[in-house]
Amino acid sequence: MVNEFEIKKQMCDIGKRIYDRNMVAANDGNISVKLNDNEFLCTPTGVSKGFMTPEYICKVNAQGEVIQANPGFKPSSEIKMHMRVYQKRPDVGSVVHAHPIYATSFAIAGIPLTQPIMPEAVIALGCVPIAEYGTPSTNEIPDRLEKYLPYFDAVLLENHGALTWSTDLNAAYMKMESVEFYAQLLYQSKMLGGPKEFDEKNIEKLYAIRRKFGMAGKHPANLCLNKDKKNCHNCGACAGDDYKQFPGYQYDFVGKDTSAASTDGADAELIAKITKQVMEQLGVNK
Repeated sequence: MVNEFEIKKQMCDIGKRIYDRNMVAANDGNISVKLNDNEFLCTPTGVSKGFMTPEYICKVNAQGEVIQANPGFKPSSEIKMHMRVYQKRPDVGSVVHAHPIYATSFAIAGIPLTQPIMPEAVIALGCVPIAEYGTPSTNEIPDRLEKYLPYFDAVLLENHGALTWSTDLNAAYMKMESVEFYAQLLYQSKMLGGPKEFDEKNIEKLYAIRRKFGMAGKHPANLCLNKDKKNCHNCGACAGDDYKQFPGYQYDFVGKDTSAASTDGADAELIAKITKQVMEQLGVNK
């Protein structure tokens, strides 16, 4: 079993990776690791994740209360968000929060990451919805995050960033990388006229691969709330009856407006509108 000091070193390494990959700026972002049901390691508040050393890392209990912290350090102000994930998902061993540029741009524009455009994203991520905005460091974020936790392994945080979780620290971090890579590919493919998506048959083949691998976590391949469809990626109802409460719900998985009657001729206009939103948030002029 890896000892606490080694885990702290790993957290510092992941923090540096996040910082070096421009997934955070200044003191943004936070990381946590579950030791047992009542002990968790977490990054401190007010510290750049790119320059941490093991003595920076704090230990908290299941309520987010300090068990141990060196002088001058205290747990991240977002620890409530992490604790809610652990509370509702006992299979989770680590949580990563960051502000990756492309994924956060989609979160700001109110567009979830749900289009099936590459095998790795379909197999590893499933759909990435947007949790409604909450004030940082308050219970608003965990309260609004909670309804997504049983069904997803990554979410965008409206006007805030991204949150990923998995069985261990490396897996949670890799999921964050995957979310950002997926968002960047989706954005850039829209610049080239729109992505070509997998059809239902090919998505089901990818789901079968995931099931064969026995991959951990929640995923449409294992659980789909829309019982009338074979998969979530192109059914337009990834969270069943609650889907219309999600920011960006009006865009289904083939880029059509499902909040009102839509015609094929409106697709190009809708894609252009989505593209314009993302470009405005990135400060890019067409």
